[in-house]
Amino acid sequence: MKHTFEQKVYYSDTDAYGVVWHGAYLRWLEMGRVMWCEMTGHNLIDLKNQDIVLPVVGLNIRYKSSAKLNDEIIIETSIEKCSNLSVTFKQFIKSKETGKIFTEASVEVVAINNEGKLYRRMPEVLKKIFERALCV
Repeated sequence: MKHTFEQKVYYSDTDAYGVVWHGAYLRWLEMGRVMWCEMTGHNLIDLKNQDIVLPVVGLNIRYKSSAKLNDEIIIETSIEKCSNLSVTFKQFIKSKETGKIFTEASVEVVAINNEGKLYRRMPEVLKKIFERALCV
């Protein structure tokens, strides 16, 4: 199961060199994960109300080339793997026009409660969705 969305690169996304600032990619990756969860029917506020929060605990990003001002980009998000303790999202940011990959990232999240205590097992409501996403 994959979620994609498009984003235009704005001036505020760029740095002094006229290319996308490295931190802007992280914001788009976060948007992709949030939208992926919403696509599966799980709004992060609703999860918080169920005492479930999904913080990032690992991030591996490879910057392959730079997007520039006014580029139209596509952010793709899917599940790479899941375990009883965590889930890893696989994400790509690429050019809408050429398909050229700007970044490739693996982002690992865990489930904690609202007080910050780690769940030793992924809550069942999420585990089912993550496992189903791997099978699609």
